[in-house]
Amino acid sequence: MEHKPIALLLAGIWGIVAILPLFFGSTNFIMHILIMCLIWSVVASCWDLIMGFAGIFSFGQVAFFVIGAYSSAILSAKFGIAPIFAVFCAGGIAAALGILVGLPCLKLKGAYIALVTFAVHMILEPVLKGTIGRALGTGGSRGILTIAPMKIFGFTFSSSNPVPYFYLMLLVAIICSAIIFIVIKSKWGTAFLALKDAEDFASCLGVSSYKYKLMVFALTSFLTGMIGGFYAHYIGMLSTRMLGIDLFVTLMIILVIGGVGKFPGAIIGAFITIAFNEMLSPIGPYRPIILGAMVVMLVLILPDGIVGLVEKLFPKKQHELTH
Repeated sequence: MEHKPIALLLAGIWGIVAILPLFFGSTNFIMHILIMCLIWSVVASCWDLIMGFAGIFSFGQVAFFVIGAYSSAILSAKFGIAPIFAVFCAGGIAAALGILVGLPCLKLKGAYIALVTFAVHMILEPVLKGTIGRALGTGGSRGILTIAPMKIFGFTFSSSNPVPYFYLMLLVAIICSAIIFIVIKSKWGTAFLALKDAEDFASCLGVSSYKYKLMVFALTSFLTGMIGGFYAHYIGMLSTRMLGIDLFVTLMIILVIGGVGKFPGAIIGAFITIAFNEMLSPIGPYRPIILGAMVVMLVLILPDGIVGLVEKLFPKKQHELTH
C-alpha cells in the first residue's frame, strides 16, 4: 500500500475503535479486552516492522515487552519515579538492551538472528527468578504483586474504571502507529526494504546495514518496552508466566492474520486475535493447541494476511486511491 491508503485505513481503524466505549463502556470485561487489543497491537506492529519490513527474524519481542514491564514497575516502586515517567525510562532500558542484542546480530542472518534473540527470551526467565532478579526487585518466582497505578495530573487510572485507561492507551497506540508509519514511508523504510531484498547490492549503494539494523532494534525495543510499562501499571501485577509459549504464539497469529510486512495489518490482526483468544479462555489447556493449529491453517489460507487479501481483491481501487 502507498501513503494515502495506509493513512486512510489507520484513520478508519482508530476512528471506529474510538467510539467503541459508547457501546461497551459499561461492560468492564469488554473494555479490558479492548485495552489488551490496543497494547498487543503496538507490540505486534513493532515486531512487524523489524521482521516484515527490515527482514530481521527477531524472536525477542516478548522479552523486550517483559523487560519494559518489570523495569517500569521496579522504577516506580524502588525509586519513587512517577509511573508516567517510569514507562518512558523502561522504554529506554529496553532500547539499550535491544542495541546490545543487536550488536552480535549485525554479522548474522536469518535463522541465526532468530536463535540469538530467542536465546534472550529463554535466558530472561531464570534471570528474573534468580538472585540477580530478586536483588533488582523482580520478586523472584513470586513476581511483583503490587504495582502503582498510572497517574497523570493528579488523576489515577484504575482498572475498575477502564474507560479512561482505554483512551490513554488509544492515544499511545495512535502515536506509536504514526511513528511506525512515518518510519516505513521515510528513507529508513526504503533502506530496510533494500537491505531485506538485496543486502549486498544495497551495501554497494552505500546503505549501511550496521546503522539501520541497530536503529530498528533500538526503535522497536523502545516502543515495545514502553508499552510493556503501560501494561504493568494497568494490570497491577507481573510474573514470568508472560514468557510462556502462549503469548509468543498469540503474537505470531496476529502477524499472520494481519499480514507480515503489510502495515497496518498487525493492528487489525490484534483486535481479531485477542478477541478470539478471550473467547477460547474457557477451554483452558486446549487453547494453545487450537491457536497453534490456527497458525498452520492461516499460513496456508491467507499467506499475505487480511491486508494482502484486500490488496489482491481491490487492486484497481488501491491504484485510484494513490493517484
